[in-house]
Amino acid sequence: MSARKQEYIGLEVEVAASPDPSTVGLRGTVVDETKHTFVVRGGGRDRRIPKRGARFRFPLAGIEVAGDEILFRPEDRVKKAR
Repeated sequence: MSARKQEYIGLEVEVAASPDPSTVGLRGTVVDETKHTFVVRGGGRDRRIPKRGARFRFPLAGIEVAGDEILFRPEDRVKKAR
């Protein structure tokens, strides 16, 4: 399955790169997704991570994806990635 068609909610994630250095290395579970952000639960709290300019690594799915490639609402991503 293409990384652009992947469902990310529920997957473990690590922020591999980001314009905000305080989020690099953040690990947790994606609990929500919007067009521009992931909400990641880790360390007992939720953090909203902007997709733009960031790279996300999903170890269990075996993929790494640039946030700029998935700047769609989750429900629209499948339609746009055809």
